[in-house]
Amino acid sequence: MGFVKEFKEFAIKGNVMDLAVGVIIGGAFGKIIDSVVNDLVMPLISAVIGSPDFSNMYVVLKGTVTEGLALADAKKVPDTVIFAYGNFITVAINFLLLALAVFMLVKAMNAMKRKEEAAPAAPAAPSKEEVLLAEIRDLLKAK
Repeated sequence: MGFVKEFKEFAIKGNVMDLAVGVIIGGAFGKIIDSVVNDLVMPLISAVIGSPDFSNMYVVLKGTVTEGLALADAKKVPDTVIFAYGNFITVAINFLLLALAVFMLVKAMNAMKRKEEAAPAAPAAPSKEEVLLAEIRDLLKAK
């Protein structure tokens, strides 16, 4: 029974719950960045380069593949070696945008934290000993 109790204490700790929330939000954030890359950035880049779809950009290193064949179909051709660089470009752009977004988020959080630290701290309340000594001082002055 000790194992179950120990696991329950571990699972309910604040850090574990914070981590779980972070992972869930991170997954959703990754989907947003993926949509930005696929739906906004890649069409613009494709318009400049002239290729409508990066995922089908590849070079045949060995074998013969019909021109214009989709990457998935080209990989099925026997005895071919294909250098598929288009998907890598998409994933690299996705990573760079995600890294930039996380950097901006961390930078904003650090700026907010610095503002909190820069705020003047309220003076600490006097301790019980200080209050007692002040009362004794005032009584002695009154005599």
